[in-house]
Amino acid sequence: MSARIHPSAIIENGAQIAQGATIGPFCTVGPNVKLAAGVELKSHVVVAGHTSIGEDTVVFPFATLGEIPQDLKFAGEETRLDIGARNRIREGVTMNTGTEGGGGVTRVGDDNLFMTGAHVGHDAVVGNGVIMANQAALAGHCIIEDKVIIGGLAGIHQYVRVGRGAIIGAVTMVTNDVIPYGLVQAPRGELDGLNYVGLKRAGVARADITALRAAYQMLRQGDGAFQDRARRLSDETDSVYVREVVDFILGASDRSFLTPR
Repeated sequence: MSARIHPSAIIENGAQIAQGATIGPFCTVGPNVKLAAGVELKSHVVVAGHTSIGEDTVVFPFATLGEIPQDLKFAGEETRLDIGARNRIREGVTMNTGTEGGGGVTRVGDDNLFMTGAHVGHDAVVGNGVIMANQAALAGHCIIEDKVIIGGLAGIHQYVRVGRGAIIGAVTMVTNDVIPYGLVQAPRGELDGLNYVGLKRAGVARADITALRAAYQMLRQGDGAFQDRARRLSDETDSVYVREVVDFILGASDRSFLTPR
């Protein structure tokens, strides 16, 4: 099946449109864009820059993907935006290409939902199964691991990492790294427990949830610095989930951590 392109759409020479893609009215597709099979641009969508969009991703009206970074250091260098498969990118979403200083690529994985007005900044890395609610925003260089939920109007500071399975409450500003499965809320984001609802919905075994609960208490109340408590945990646990939290804490980061209240 050939691509379906509305006659009012503007497709610049060089764009690669796979069979089965659909481009609706008044869309603009730049010369360095690649759309995979099953991609649908509803209407009034702008896809610019060196941007690739994976199979069966649907982009809703007035989204702008692949425009230049909102970074005054950007000097026109060739950078990319790579979007995976089966994403749902709702109205007014913006995603920028990378910068030379940040590696040159903004990456978005598979099966994500970006609600109305969400923003993915330059050089950010978004995993799989992430939900960004209305008007949530990622600054440059953020790393958002799989299955993270970011509430409406939340903002993630540049270079922050958010670990797998964490949840960020609405209207929350996050300025430090968030451990996997963490629960963050309050206007100036505070680590306020674990995402137990998400863990249960994901079918995590009760024994692992109990181990995570005990690990969180040790991180909250143990002796020494936060990283020292994590190192002690690494010697005491058999849970792969706790090990994931420990490895995240001991990994390389450009930010400090949100620590338990």
